[in-house]
Order: sequence, then structure tokens, then C-alpha cells
Amino acid sequence: MNKLKNKVLLGLLFGVLLMGCKEGNGGSGFVPETAIRKPTPPTVIKDGPFAHPGVLNSAAALDHIAQQVDRNDPTRTAAYKKVTDFIASKSYPNSFYAIVAVGSNGHTSPSKSQIRSDSELAYAYALKFAKTADLADANKCIGILNGWASTFKKYEIIDATDNVNQPALETSWTTPTFVAAAEIIRYYKPKGVSANWSATDIKQFSDYLSLVKTYIDKIPNYKNNWNVSAGYALMTIGIFQNNTSVYANGIATLKTVMPLVIGTDGTMPELCDRQDCVHYQYSLTGLTYAAEIASMQEDNSLYSALQNRISAGYDFTRKAYNRTTSCVVCSASSPMFPGIEVALKHYGTGNMQSLRDQQAPFGIPNDNTFLGFTSYTHFKI
Repeated sequence: MNKLKNKVLLGLLFGVLLMGCKEGNGGSGFVPETAIRKPTPPTVIKDGPFAHPGVLNSAAALDHIAQQVDRNDPTRTAAYKKVTDFIASKSYPNSFYAIVAVGSNGHTSPSKSQIRSDSELAYAYALKFAKTADLADANKCIGILNGWASTFKKYEIIDATDNVNQPALETSWTTPTFVAAAEIIRYYKPKGVSANWSATDIKQFSDYLSLVKTYIDKIPNYKNNWNVSAGYALMTIGIFQNNTSVYANGIATLKTVMPLVIGTDGTMPELCDRQDCVHYQYSLTGLTYAAEIASMQEDNSLYSALQNRISAGYDFTRKAYNRTTSCVVCSASSPMFPGIEVALKHYGTGNMQSLRDQQAPFGIPNDNTFLGFTSYTHFKI
């Protein structure tokens, strides 16, 4: 009797299981485990208070764009070519300067030109490593980072005709680009491959950042692109050094200067004040990059600040390129800074789309002031 009861119970149980499987899978039987397993969320690398890499490029985004190039996506591949073409166009540095001489208003020197160009080259090699997982690319980037970190001692002005504060601006430009490269090399592992940047070298680079920060900290309150660049640079130093105080000082600087460089109607006085189509874009690009960095740390306060004031600045830029502002200095051939691609990713407005479509895909700015290649790293991410 017990055997019969057990058979009946087993039969009923099997029937229930079979019906459940048919109902849950359209009558096709059991569902393989791989078919019902939830997707693995993107890896978030945490080191201290920040997610890394934390300067414009996340690990998930770097994975995505590399896969698109591997699949021969034509838009992403064309943008990636900007990276490889830039590398091919540059001679790899075999020496570095202990003293970088800088000048204002276009006054330049070999050391000033090299450190600007080398920051972009280091970033290009970091992006290439993120795509190829080739340690040769990583080592090229590391060589530049280590070269400047171990050699640099100080900034000087070229001569008495230059603004004595120019070193503060110059390092506010090159530092974020170096840090963007360093964040990738330190934290990102394409296809599981580590760049193997040594702890000693990382410490040396961090010490370099502390040294150049002493210049950034002395930037005058010009209430223009200088202060924007300084705030943006401080944020990147804070990210790399996992220093929340330095990072917060950068954000505070930007929130203070934002309403001064972008009016409530989007007007950016630097366009007419400087009578060029470049300097006001320094402010807009620095604010955009900083807002994206903060957003990567789950803080959209810069993007949304003052009722999306950054977006209003791009509306003004559309007017500038349409030549409908009070001063007519921009034209269709005026360089568009690559921050537009990052802003479009966040805001997605029609004005931004039309501006982006004028000159994309983007490489780097002609003057090597702000990092580029945003068509590769940010378009439709």
C-alpha cells in the first residue's frame, strides 16, 4: 500500500513539474540555465571613494566601444582611426623637460609644445591599449607618464612679456589629459590584461600631480576659462589620488564660476570679450568634462546646475556658429571643441546634434589644450 501511495505521489509531482515547464516555456520543455540567467552587470572598479577609471571613460564604456570596432562598426571605426592616426603622426618622446617654459597669448617654447602634445599622446596610447589589450601600447603610455613624472621640476615663464600666472593655466590643461590616460592604465584590464603599472611608478605620478597642483592652487580669480580649467583639473587629481577634499574643491570652483561664464540666457561673454571662437569654448568644454566626471560618480549636479546652464551654453554656441550673436567671430570653419560629443551624450538636444554633425568625428583640439577623441569614446554610448 505504501509503495502504491508513493508511486501516485511521484506521478502527481512529475505531472505538476511537467505542466509548470510547459506553461513557462510555451510547451517546449525545460529552459536551459544559460537562457534564464540574468545578465552580469558591468564591473564597477572601486578604489577608495571613487569609481575607476573615473575620468571621462568608464570600464563598461571602454568595453563597448572596443567591441564595436571589433565588429567593424563603420562610425566607431572611423572615430577610432582618429586615435591611431594621431599616434602615427607623432614622434615618440625620448627625453623630457625638468623645466617647462610657458608663455601667454600664443607665446610658446619646445617644452610647452611637448608637454601639451605628450599628454594627448599618452591618452591616445591608453585608448589604444583599451582597444587592443596589447602591452606594447600600455608601455608606450606608461613611458610618457613616467617620463614626465620623474623629470619635471617646475614651470617658468618664457620672458617678462608673459603673464606670470600662465603656469597655472598650462598645468590645468595638461593635467586632466595625463590623468585620463593614467586612470585607464592603472585600473582598466581589456580582455583581462593588466598594464602592470608598478606601485612605485603610480606613487611617482601621484607625487607629480601634487607638485603641479601647487600651481593650480594659485590661479587668479579671473572669473573665466582659467578658473573653469582649474576646477576641472582639481577634480581629476582628486579622482586619481582618491582625495575627496581636492575633488570637492574642484566642484565648488566650477559651481562658483559657472554663472559668470554662462549667463541665464546662455550668453557667454568670453566670445565677444576675446573676439575669438576658442576661449569661450575652453569654459564650455571644461564644464562639460567636469560634469561628465561627476556623473560617472553618480552626481549630476553640474549637468543640472542653474537649470541646465551648460546646455544653454551650447544653445549660445549654435547661435555663434549661425553668426546671430552680438559679435560675429565664429564661422562654419571655426574649430568645434570635442566637448560637444560629451554634452550630446547627456542632453541630446537638437542644437547639440547639429553642432556635432558639423565636424565629427572629433580628434583633439588643434592647440592640445583639452583631451579629444570623444567621437570614439562618447558618441551614442
